[in-house]
Amino acid sequence: MNLNGLLFTFPKEIKLLIGVFLVVLSIGFFTGLLFVEETSSANPNGIEEQYLGNEDDENAAVMRFKKSDQEMLTLVHNHILSMSIIFFLLALIVSTTKLQKKIKLFLMIEPFISVVLTFGGLYLLWSGMLWMKYIVMFSGLLMTLSFSGSVVLVLIQLFRKH
Repeated sequence: MNLNGLLFTFPKEIKLLIGVFLVVLSIGFFTGLLFVEETSSANPNGIEEQYLGNEDDENAAVMRFKKSDQEMLTLVHNHILSMSIIFFLLALIVSTTKLQKKIKLFLMIEPFISVVLTFGGLYLLWSGMLWMKYIVMFSGLLMTLSFSGSVVLVLIQLFRKH
């Protein structure tokens, strides 16, 4: 079955449903990024401080404590499960767009790799592998770019004539 360009053949109601879903999903995704910015300053040292605490820093504006085992397992569990569902649904939609096979495959698969690297990386950072903060930053950025690119691509193709 050839899915390439199938999106153009969907009825208007399904196209509208997909469009509204992607807008609401994007609001949730980017609200999460605002939360990251607010809690970790979206930089490697801020990420490290968010999960490992800063009790030793006498000049810290906000006192943070190392996350507990339960907090870390809950965070990793919740994010990997929810984001894998989000990216699976988005990949299904992307699979119906008209796009080069390699680019489409990248947009469909890369977010799953980034989810594992980002949240697995946070766990490894918390466990003491401090260099993982750079992997977390890079994979989080790549995940965001893949998400944004996929959503923009689908929205453009949803409302464009074949």
